[in-house]
Amino acid sequence: MSKTRKEQEALDYHSSGKPGKIEVVPTKPYSSQRDLSLAYSPGVAVPCLEIAKKTENVYKYTAKGNLVAVISNGTAVLGLGDIGPDASKPVMEGKGLLFKIFADIDVFDIEVDAKDVDYFVNTVKAISPTFGGINLEDIKAPECFEIEKRLKEELNIPVMHDDQHGTAIITSAALLNALDVANKKIAKIKVVVNGAGASALSCIKLYIALGVKKENVIICDSKGVINNKRTDLDKYKKVYSTNKSVSTLKDAIKGADVFLGLSKGNILTKEMVRSMAKNPIVFALANPDPEISYKEAIAARPDIIMATGRSDHPNQVNNVLGFPFIFRGALDVRATAINEEMKLAAVYAISELAKQPVPDIVNRAYGEKNLVFGKDYFIPKPLDPRLLSTVAPAVAQAAIKSGVAQAPIKNWKEYTEALSNRLGQDNKLMRSITERAKKELKKVIFAEADHPKILKAAQIIKDEEIAIPILLGKKEKILKLIQEYNLELDTVKIIDPRCEEEANNRLKYAKYLFEKRKRRGVNLHEAQHIMRERNYYGSAMLEAGDADAMISGLTRNYPSTIKPALQVIGKDDGINRIAGMHIINTKNGPYFLADTTVNLNPSCREIVDLVVLVNKIVNRFGTKPNIALLSYSNFGSAEGPDAVKMREAVEILHTEYPEIEVDGEIQANFALNSDLLNEIFPFSSLTNKRVNTLIFPNLASGNIAYKLMQEIGRAESIGPILLGMKKPVHILQLGSSVREIVNMAALAAADAQTRLP
Repeated sequence: MSKTRKEQEALDYHSSGKPGKIEVVPTKPYSSQRDLSLAYSPGVAVPCLEIAKKTENVYKYTAKGNLVAVISNGTAVLGLGDIGPDASKPVMEGKGLLFKIFADIDVFDIEVDAKDVDYFVNTVKAISPTFGGINLEDIKAPECFEIEKRLKEELNIPVMHDDQHGTAIITSAALLNALDVANKKIAKIKVVVNGAGASALSCIKLYIALGVKKENVIICDSKGVINNKRTDLDKYKKVYSTNKSVSTLKDAIKGADVFLGLSKGNILTKEMVRSMAKNPIVFALANPDPEISYKEAIAARPDIIMATGRSDHPNQVNNVLGFPFIFRGALDVRATAINEEMKLAAVYAISELAKQPVPDIVNRAYGEKNLVFGKDYFIPKPLDPRLLSTVAPAVAQAAIKSGVAQAPIKNWKEYTEALSNRLGQDNKLMRSITERAKKELKKVIFAEADHPKILKAAQIIKDEEIAIPILLGKKEKILKLIQEYNLELDTVKIIDPRCEEEANNRLKYAKYLFEKRKRRGVNLHEAQHIMRERNYYGSAMLEAGDADAMISGLTRNYPSTIKPALQVIGKDDGINRIAGMHIINTKNGPYFLADTTVNLNPSCREIVDLVVLVNKIVNRFGTKPNIALLSYSNFGSAEGPDAVKMREAVEILHTEYPEIEVDGEIQANFALNSDLLNEIFPFSSLTNKRVNTLIFPNLASGNIAYKLMQEIGRAESIGPILLGMKKPVHILQLGSSVREIVNMAALAAADAQTRLP
């Protein structure tokens, strides 16, 4: 059977390049014979003997303390059911990826071919010395309850079945806050749950621990209400059996304060919602289709307080709010378990975080002006960078207080700061830009749409609702490529600037060029002819307000792409020169590099203007810029035009813009190595700061640097970002990948929203 386009995209994503989503990367030098003799024989024998003398030294000399096993037998994978251990592996790799990008936890995924509880438990126990913690995943009920119980009893490392407890922790935090919004007391509420799997039963257990009365809970499974009349209940469901005389969800939900759905889509009707109590709380968490759609629920009850599992509605219940940070806290104190106290600590930490003032970086990421605690925001956003430094310490403290921590933390301030700095913003930055773009769809012109990469990127942009693509090019060729690559772009506007159908628009747009260039030798007739060229046509569309941003440059050199934009749109007010900037994402966070694409050899004053412009832009990305002006010289150690230029620029900046954190001239290794800088040049204003913005003395050095970082350092590059244009125009690198095109389009759309210069 042939695959749909989306199915093929998913297969290509997992198979392209190196198959899978994770890899093992060495953390120690290995280039010399000496390195190898230390890594393996004979040097490795020394730490082995130290561990043999004292077992806990394994945490000192190996990666165990930061290594979690994500383990499944494939019996309850997502909504796919029992598909087996091999078929579960992509999900387990994905879980490993989330652990890494959200909490810097390393993962080995382990797929066990064992449905028998004893066999599974014994297998996990046998391999447990490898790991600092175990995350059980996608194991069907009721076996999952027994497996987790036994492993927690028999192992001295943290064990958690995230399908149960992750959802329970997040919905518990949401429940506490929703009750605050509804002005209801937890001990008095009536709760109805639809779904009786592992996560539902775990939710109820935690709700009761928070103060919900067991007698006020009614659970429904696929056969109706779990009540005392039923004879088909296992021991786990019997615990929550009700003696109330109700048998259907419709009967049970009348007068209920809370509905928790962990079942399937579209089973909760408007009438059922209307029958609930005042200010009803509805958590419709079935994915991708909730038990009732957000739109229908709001229409049924304007006073509803609602959460779903979807990112396109307020209050998304997402397990990623919990498990990475819970394990982070548990690992950091070498906890022997994840107990109830630690789970409750996570609940309260997540709950309280939602009540705190939301930082600008989160507001910008989600396209909000000011998220405030209330019915539309009572769960933290998944991209909130504070989760790591809030939830992990709370869990660690609970582990210490409850007596399961083997390595208590002594300096909490240092620990919290270390967590905040642990990941930098390498993953967060692009995600926040994309989320911002999605909040208000902008029209993005692609001036080279008769290229397969552009069309593939346009498909992703359309599907993920990042922007509204407009395709410029030969229509016949574009349609042929769409068919050839099995794309679904029939609703996307295609414009061929050369065709006769566009004659009126060419005249309309030519007038913009004529007005700008009439005293530069361009008459209206020539302007109309020039409008047949796509970069001019796209720039004029943008200038006329018929689109919001433009992307070009995939197949043409930089100057020929930028010239039309400058002639038709021009520089922003107060800008003397445009510039190019690249963002290089690394594990240590993003680095902002300028100028990398435009100015060949800027003067001292132009360097000053560039720093002011880049400082403004980096701040708008939610990052405080610490700027180094790079050279081959350190603070006057060498002479030469470039060194003197950068030195004098710093003097001007310190005098005219004292608020900007900048220093130089300085060599790159000192700028990027804070320990080295502090040791040799302690007088620098950049000491004890992480330099994240690099200004180059000329185009050659900047261009070479970002390409070296991109290729040798295997760092992801975003850019070039064109700074100083009146409207958002961004130029791709020659040969950009589809991913890079999508990233650039997201940035252009976000640029159009916030109007980054």
